Amino acid sequence: MSVIQRSVRGGAAALILFTSAACSGMGNVGDILGSVLGAGGGQQVAGTIRSVDTRNQQLSLRQSNGQDVALAFDNQTAVIYQNRAYSVTSLESGDQVQAKVQQLQNGGYYTDSVWVTQPVQGSGTTTTTSGSQNVQSLTGSVRSIDRTAGTFTLDVGNNTVLTVSMPYNASSTDVNKFNAMRTGDYVRFYGVYLNATRVELRQYY
Repeated sequence: MSVIQRSVRGGAAALILFTSAACSGMGNVGDILGSVLGAGGGQQVAGTIRSVDTRNQQLSLRQSNGQDVALAFDNQTAVIYQNRAYSVTSLESGDQVQAKVQQLQNGGYYTDSVWVTQPVQGSGTTTTTSGSQNVQSLTGSVRSIDRTAGTFTLDVGNNTVLTVSMPYNASSTDVNKFNAMRTGDYVRFYGVYLNATRVELRQYY
């Protein structure tokens, strides 16, 4: 409950918008999810991502019955694909997912875990700033490549080496560039820092 309470306190404005959207454009969320949520919540709901609003920390999910539901998220929310964790900004419209849903005290819904069951085909990547996820331009020399894990290490100078991971929804162009990469290559790309030494690639340029 501590994460949910922080979400309620820290994202009140977003949840007000969420409640408004649920009442006006998305129907009664309680009715929509009533069949999948038990009395204690924490159940899963499946659907297709329609949009991800990082400013208001809310994603829109379309269920198989055609009804849309809005789910609040925060920086504790994990996106998981093929046993690897990604940021929520990796989600794209059209991704098929299963989300763990919990009910908030205001009647809204929050997810702390989203599993991608089928990424959208032919998806692109974004190079814009979304909320706290600041996409930056990075350059450096490739030191090592792990094609199985979808990662490579990059020497960016000043005795700094970063581990760069490919996003699950990388475009075919970016996948081809990664597969053609060799140790010693000088590369340029847009990426998001996951921590001080790890970056998730958004797009080569």
